[in-house]
Parts: sequence; C-alpha cells; structure tokens
Amino acid sequence: MVQAADIRLHRMTNGVRIISEKIEGVQSCSLGIWVGSGSRMEQLGEEGITHFIEHLLFKGTEKRSARAIAESLDSVGGQLNAFTAKEMTCYYARVMAEHLPLAVDVLTDMLFHSTFKKEAMDKERGVIKEEISMYEDSPDELIHDVFLSSAWPDNPLGKPILGTAASLDNIDRDMVLHYIKRQYVPERIVISCAGCLEHDQVLELLTPIFSQMQPAKQPPLIPAPAALSGKTTHLKKDTGQMQICLGTRGISIEDERNYPLYILNNVLGGGLSSRLVQSIREERGMAYSTYSFNSAFSDAGIFALYAGTSPQTAETVISLLRQEMEQIMKDGITAEELNRAKEQVRGSLFMGLESVSNRMNRLGRNLLLLDKIIAPETTMEKVAAVTLEDIPQLAQYLFVEPHVLATIGPAE
Repeated sequence: MVQAADIRLHRMTNGVRIISEKIEGVQSCSLGIWVGSGSRMEQLGEEGITHFIEHLLFKGTEKRSARAIAESLDSVGGQLNAFTAKEMTCYYARVMAEHLPLAVDVLTDMLFHSTFKKEAMDKERGVIKEEISMYEDSPDELIHDVFLSSAWPDNPLGKPILGTAASLDNIDRDMVLHYIKRQYVPERIVISCAGCLEHDQVLELLTPIFSQMQPAKQPPLIPAPAALSGKTTHLKKDTGQMQICLGTRGISIEDERNYPLYILNNVLGGGLSSRLVQSIREERGMAYSTYSFNSAFSDAGIFALYAGTSPQTAETVISLLRQEMEQIMKDGITAEELNRAKEQVRGSLFMGLESVSNRMNRLGRNLLLLDKIIAPETTMEKVAAVTLEDIPQLAQYLFVEPHVLATIGPAE
C-alpha cells in the first residue's frame, strides 16, 4: 500500500497554485509548471502556436543560450522536457534533491525570459515541420488526428496539436508574445512538485518569482459540439496496414461515470486479456495492436476503439469492433471480468505511484483540470463500488449513434 501522502497546497493571491508532495525514501524530485493552455485555445490563424511556444522556450533566454539550457540539467544528471496537449502545456524537470533550486531557476528562466529571436524561430519552424513529416509517416499515430478531425471538424478540439506547415509559416514573434500574454495567466498556472523535498523550500523558491504575475482572465473556451459528426473519413496512403479508429461519444474529465468507464475500457480493450485482443488478435490473428481508450476534456469526451489490420480484413475487423460494443450494451460483462478489471486498475494506479514523476503528474493534472486532488484511495473506493449493472448502463449511453469512423490505408 502506498504510504499516506504528505501533500501541501498553497494558493497565491494572483491565482497561481503551488502543490508539493514530500515522499520518504527517495533521493530525487520532479517539478512541473503546468499552464492551462493547449491547442484547443488557439484562435483562427494560430493553429500550432501552443506547441511552437513549447519548443521556443528551450531556444534561449536573456542569460542562457539554447545549448546552455540543454546542458543545464544534463550536467547534473537530471532531465528537462515539455509536452503540449489539447487543454494544457507542461514544462517539467527531474533532478536529485540538491539540484531542485537549479531546476526552478532553469524552468522559470525559460518561462519568463525567453527571447524568441527570429533566427531561432525560423530554425525551430523547420524542426516542427520535420516532426509533422515524421508524424505523417507513422500511420498508427496519424490515425488519431484524422479521427479527431472527423469527429469535431469545425471545433478546435479536432485540430492537430502540431498545426500544419502552412499555419506555422504564419506565426511571427508578435503573435507568440500576444498568445503568451493572453493564455499564460496566473489563474491557469499550477506548479507541482513531488519527491525528496521540504514544502517550505518549494514555496521559498517559487513564491518570489510567480508573485510578480498580474491576475488576468483567459478568453472563454469555444464549447465542444453537443454531438459527434457521424462522419466516415478515409485517408489514402500506400501502407501495408489499414489503420482503424471507430469512435463514440465519451464523458468529460469531471464526470463521475469515469469510474465505471475505467472498468468498461479495461474489459473491452485495456490489456492482453481484453475482449478486443482476445477476439481480433488471439482468436483470429487479424491484428497485432488493438485497444480502446477514452479522451476526456473539460466539457466533452470521446471513446474509441483502434485496430491495425490488413486491407483485406479491415471490413471484418470493423464489424468485430461494432460487435464487441453491441455485446456489452446488451449483456454487460461477467463478474470475473469485473473483478479482474478492478485489480488491474488498482495495480496500474498504485504501481504508477512508485514514480516521483507520476506523482508530480497526478498532482498537476488534478489541480489544473479539477482544482482538487483526488486521493488514490478515493479513486479505488469508487472503482471498487462499480457494479455489474453500471457497465451496460454506461455502454448504452456511450455507444449510441452517431459513430465516427476514420481509416488510413491503401484503399477505401
């Protein structure tokens, strides 16, 4: 069992939230600066700017070159990285405990003192275009963008996080500075830290820096569509496999039905013993990779089933995906499947908490997206309370029409 958490939360008067978890028996700590701004917040003509800024913050500040940033934590055995999602961006580091002040200094220097020089921007534009090309050469990853753009064709949620080569060419320094001023506001910033640390030290390091931010309001989100498009989209590519994503409506991140959804997702496509793997891979040999997933956002969600198969068996596999959904809607799952899924969720949750990085991530995501911390024990209590009757009831809500089908491959 995971030891009782020593977590402290501090809310600054300008809206910045700082949360830290002291963990005994470890020598490292993980620090993340979370910004509640992702590709969903981009306005027309800004496509890809959120991810572009994430890259640019590593390209030089008033006192550090790009190389100096890269070497800063490498030289002390640490790690420095970032990621952009639909509704958030995170800049994070992991270091030995004695180097936490350095990690804070580097991350905040990047956040507040990046120079955004034209030469660096032009160079990084080329880097991201190569990233887009690499992504487009990976159909098993590209299918997710095709799928979301089919599901929400006229909404920012459906646009790719990386943007496009054309949209990147439109982004200049003034647009970057304007976007940061508009989106990187204190009320949407969370700093989470976990590991070998003292809470007072964390506040001492961070408060003087973030207290200088002035309160501001982000523009409101464009609401998610009430329903999926119901479109079928095929992207023709000369590949050996047909990539398939079949999707239905999902649920938002705050929905209490996420707990039975953990079970449904696990049983349907969450592991080697799942129904999709057993039916499509083990019994029929029609796919190497098949799974299900729920993408949850602040006011919407989408549930999907994925498989990669040969063009000749694609139609059969799509029928099997639909068949598995219909069977759960009609008959639910067995008591054995319910108990096994609960144990798998429990194991995944608590084994993940043995990582300081995962703990930092959990704190940051919870506080940023939910403005509260859900204890692992609370999660497991709610998962344990899921009944057999909950699953077909949830399936009947999720799996109704319209469905969205996206495929990538050599033929329709």
